[in-house]
Amino acid sequence: MGAAGSKLEKALGDQFPEGERYFGLENFGNTCYCNSVLQALYFCVPFREQLLEYYGNNKSTLDGEENLLTCLADLFSQISSQKKKTGVVAPKRFVQRLKKQNELFRSYMHQDAHEFLNFLLNELVDTLEKESKAAKTDQETSPPSEKAVNGPKNGQANGVHEEPLFTWVHKNFQGLLTNETRCLRCETVTARDEIFLDLSLDIEQNSSITSCLKNFSSTETLNAEDKFFCDKCCSLQEAQKRMKIKKPPHILVIHLKRFKYMEQLGRYKKLSYRVVFPLELKLSNTVEDADIEYSLFAVVVHVGSGPNHGHYVSLVKSHNHWLFFDDENVEMIDESAVQTFFGSSQEYSSNTDHGYILFYESLGSGNRN
Repeated sequence: MGAAGSKLEKALGDQFPEGERYFGLENFGNTCYCNSVLQALYFCVPFREQLLEYYGNNKSTLDGEENLLTCLADLFSQISSQKKKTGVVAPKRFVQRLKKQNELFRSYMHQDAHEFLNFLLNELVDTLEKESKAAKTDQETSPPSEKAVNGPKNGQANGVHEEPLFTWVHKNFQGLLTNETRCLRCETVTARDEIFLDLSLDIEQNSSITSCLKNFSSTETLNAEDKFFCDKCCSLQEAQKRMKIKKPPHILVIHLKRFKYMEQLGRYKKLSYRVVFPLELKLSNTVEDADIEYSLFAVVVHVGSGPNHGHYVSLVKSHNHWLFFDDENVEMIDESAVQTFFGSSQEYSSNTDHGYILFYESLGSGNRN
């Protein structure tokens, strides 16, 4: 990518951000699903900084161990410490580890970028939780004088459920949903909270993220065979149900459900619907604190007309510039070009490049753009 790299450097000129690196990622035979998500995560600056900090603090103890967390940290460290400003990095170690850890990603078939993102974030959380437990066990088996220095331990005896660990992955991506069900006979509201690392939204033709979010939290009536068992009435009752975002995350990841199983076809079909995603997003009607505002900083795009073939690329906003990452190639694009990835307003269109996963950063979380 020498020529393309120098082209990008020329395009940015003296506006090239201090200390930033723009590197393409080599494709190891259909690993674009992985490359596109990795670029979006690399330019999720709070996540990148915390991962590199973790790597710096644990480098000496990580040498013997290899897992997806160490491979990702190693890759991000490799990119951020490059002497050149642009170029290509081969994420070979990371991809090998991914294939070793999950047979789903072993084949050369077209993979789903959202499944990969989900798997990766959950793996990072699992690894951090295991490390924390191991550190706690070490602390508990250490001599009494050391225990006193480290303070009281939070472990609870007799199998009492411990609070799950809140890692820096959670700190960035975790939000809280509340599922409210109101019994229409006694008006009692039953609320159940559930955590999420990303939101999957159903989509409709010629819609927007705002309308998809409204539909996500619209009220649904449970009746006939779907009646709700009300604990207060001790019987099945008609009820109203709705989902709300109780606590929005710092990084809001929205997955658009573009692949839908069609009963009549007996297979999945790609929905090329036009769904407008704004550069600035306000969460209203779906969230208890309606004032929260987000800024778009990355889009993973699916290119292709079907779910079982195609390609993934990503658009990234870094220091007020938009960049287009297509495996080894990186180029600058105009902000207005983002609109070309909203989708198609007609069912059959030559445009097959559609926004699939959107990354928004809360403007209240120290956004750097």
